[in-house]
Amino acid sequence: MDTIFALSSGAPPAGIGIIRITGPCARAALELVAGVVPEMRRAQRATFRNQAGEILDDGLALFFGGPRSATGEDLGELHCHGGRAVIAAIEDALGAIAGCRKAEPGEFTRRAFANGRIDLAQAEGLADLLCAETEVQRRSAMAMAGGAFSRKAEGWRERVLLASAQVEAVLDFEDEDDVGSLPSGFAGELSAFARALDSAAKAPHAELLKEGYRVAIAGPPNAGKSTLFNALTESAAAITADIAGTTRDVLERPVALGGIPFTFVDMAGLRETTEDQIEAIGIARAQGELAKADLVLWLGAEGEGPQGSWEIAAQCDRDSKGEGGGKAQALHAVSAVTGTGMDALRKALISHARTAMPGPSEAALNKRQRSLLAQAAQSIAAAACEADPLLAAEELRLARASFDALLGRTATEDVLDALFGRFCIGK
Repeated sequence: MDTIFALSSGAPPAGIGIIRITGPCARAALELVAGVVPEMRRAQRATFRNQAGEILDDGLALFFGGPRSATGEDLGELHCHGGRAVIAAIEDALGAIAGCRKAEPGEFTRRAFANGRIDLAQAEGLADLLCAETEVQRRSAMAMAGGAFSRKAEGWRERVLLASAQVEAVLDFEDEDDVGSLPSGFAGELSAFARALDSAAKAPHAELLKEGYRVAIAGPPNAGKSTLFNALTESAAAITADIAGTTRDVLERPVALGGIPFTFVDMAGLRETTEDQIEAIGIARAQGELAKADLVLWLGAEGEGPQGSWEIAAQCDRDSKGEGGGKAQALHAVSAVTGTGMDALRKALISHARTAMPGPSEAALNKRQRSLLAQAAQSIAAAACEADPLLAAEELRLARASFDALLGRTATEDVLDALFGRFCIGK
């Protein structure tokens, strides 16, 4: 196996740079460049040189012996100045050592997974943590990367193993007098377990965290949709005019409000007929967006919006009473022009979206994880209904296989390639 190295800190120029080395030659590479292998987990000042003996930089060297390292292998770190020339010179010196090469994206984390330092769910959480842009994304990714979900999954797997052992005992000793049938509450316990897994599979979706809570702004032409869209996204992304049908296409903008990721959607005004073919296409796309949205802000006539939408009086500045044209059931009366009611609308959106997001220290599940949990629940529910112990044992074996795949014990190469390809070089 090759020894790999890469810059693990931010792109240069920077105040400092951290170059990591891991693999069977990590100790030797560290000694060749730094001139010393420090006491494990202790930083030591060192002068970095290439094979010609030229001084490259002055910094710190650290060594972490495997298997108690981040990758499960011997791992070294060179802490140097973060200039481009310094980084390049040290990387050239490492690349000149036999058996050393530059790491590929995600290769450090992949080795940690291969060596049992983390499981697949933790690796997925780490990938999400690197991409986190909002506080709620960070918290959820930290919960997954820290093993909160993995510990739950291990506990579920242990329950399946215990149930399997009970079934196997019946199968192995069914002719013995001292071993009877399964306990009377066995089927009930499995059914309750399956329901708990079904509930866990309905946890907040990781896709929702990545894409943001999707809010569509809908209504007829000239209802103030684009003006409200611009105000909520604090941009001038949408063209606004008094001419009906100005917005023809779907316009999306991601934004974070109160640490919650949102995607706001502006669209063509909805009306039953139009002679403009381009506007008709825009209306058709707008109808599709209504189905995709997590929430619709309805700016049209009262009661005509999609079920569950919020009634918004969006042009209350044009009403002499400031009540938005008499929408008696309007949840919010706002003016994107004067700012009236906008703070209250933002606060309401944040509070509403937060209920769909994972709570503190709660991990959000991606599609793969939800699918495997659902498969496990289905198998356990089937085992609870089986009168034949042999068939029940097979269903429990399938449930164990789902948990093994969930934690990466039976992961295929294409799944691993897709995951670790998301990481940057040096992680």
